Amino acid sequence: MLDPDRLPVKLGPCGTEEYAPLPLDAVTAAAVRLAREACDDNARRTGMSRRAFLRSTCAVATTLLALDACSKAAHKAAGRAPGGAFRIPREATTEPDAARAALSGNEFVLDVQGHLLDHTLDPLAKAEFGALASGFPQRRCGEHDPDDCFSIEHFLEEMFVRSDTNMLVLSAVPLPLEHDPLSPAVMRETRRVAGIVCHDDRVLLHGKVAPTARPLPEVLAGMEQLAHEMPIVGWKSYTHLLGPGWWLDDHEPGAPRVGEAFIRKAVELAYNTPDDVGPAARAHPDVSFLVYHSGYEHGNVEGPYREGNRGIDALVTSLRHAGIRPNANVYVDLGTTWWNLMRDPTQGAHAWGKLLRFVGEDNVTWGTDSIWYGSPQDQIQAFRALEISTELQERYGYPALTPAVKAKVLGLNGARVYGVEHRIDTSCRFDRADLERARTEAPPGSAYGPRTRREFLALGRPVANVGRR
Repeated sequence: MLDPDRLPVKLGPCGTEEYAPLPLDAVTAAAVRLAREACDDNARRTGMSRRAFLRSTCAVATTLLALDACSKAAHKAAGRAPGGAFRIPREATTEPDAARAALSGNEFVLDVQGHLLDHTLDPLAKAEFGALASGFPQRRCGEHDPDDCFSIEHFLEEMFVRSDTNMLVLSAVPLPLEHDPLSPAVMRETRRVAGIVCHDDRVLLHGKVAPTARPLPEVLAGMEQLAHEMPIVGWKSYTHLLGPGWWLDDHEPGAPRVGEAFIRKAVELAYNTPDDVGPAARAHPDVSFLVYHSGYEHGNVEGPYREGNRGIDALVTSLRHAGIRPNANVYVDLGTTWWNLMRDPTQGAHAWGKLLRFVGEDNVTWGTDSIWYGSPQDQIQAFRALEISTELQERYGYPALTPAVKAKVLGLNGARVYGVEHRIDTSCRFDRADLERARTEAPPGSAYGPRTRREFLALGRPVANVGRR
């Protein structure tokens, strides 16, 4: 059920189909208590009701500063110098103009990892929601049926009305192909409705591929058919789900050898570790690989890069061993990763710093894994406020999180990898009545995908999106 008194920065606990929810650690729990007390005090100072204050940008500043204070105290108590911080002036907790100056922005925001679950087009798809929708904050949106919180309508509202997101990529989820609540039909309908209420094409689409779920010839034929039926901008695949596990570089003799075929078809038109990304990228320099979650492993502590470490470090090691230099053909996003790490600015500083250094300032993209966590606005605001300490920059070679670097991450890099020539940097505002009218309009009968191989290749370098945690 919707909690009108919840903090404006969502802190969990929360799990997905890929990891079980962990209870709040002591530091985050202390930050939640401090934030609630500070919000009560600041509401009184501003003469607002507590509920009204919690809906303000000042409440976001208050919550992030509570996180910052508790995180710094924990690092100092352990004898470590904090390496990340939320740069927010104290007056932002009670002065709206100061809060907006610290947490607002006019960057172009392209979210490369958006998801939803819809059962209106296929009622049998509701049975597939299962655990995927059971643990997310979005489930408490206030609908009588919590499954309805993940609908097309809620997705578009959370992304375009309740956040600064300008464009997004609607990406596949690891659910069975039959009765998929994010099927190609659901994707097309989402894009169609967004086009009506926003009067533009700000929703891009992925095509889902499960190379080991069916005989390989059927999979490849399905890819070709999908490329002709939908205006897809890249292929999404999970190497550890939806069938026997497989590797992008086919390096394990006993595993299904489908990686090369999957990559070649995309060009023409431990399986959850990132060890194979570097070799696959080296073998296919004409393919852009976007590694979702950046190899992050839930519960892993992110610190300085060390070879042999798990998590993000494993991805960095794979790239270094394969000779993949920064700003080459491997891209990353931090969907779910940043949502977990933003409660500890120092871990966040290490994660962003490592990726910007080793993957490249031009190849780190913005993704939030929303709608799972509701509106991504708190993630956007936390990233705008994050800074990497001078000490970490000097010791580990991390770049500073300047406004220019943040603008690249928030949208410019994603626009380049997906070949978005016309960036839609305006906001889109609509209400539920607009969405309901759009849903009742008859969908067009034409297909938008490329009709020939030449048209498909004209879209630019193909993108293979790989879900990795």
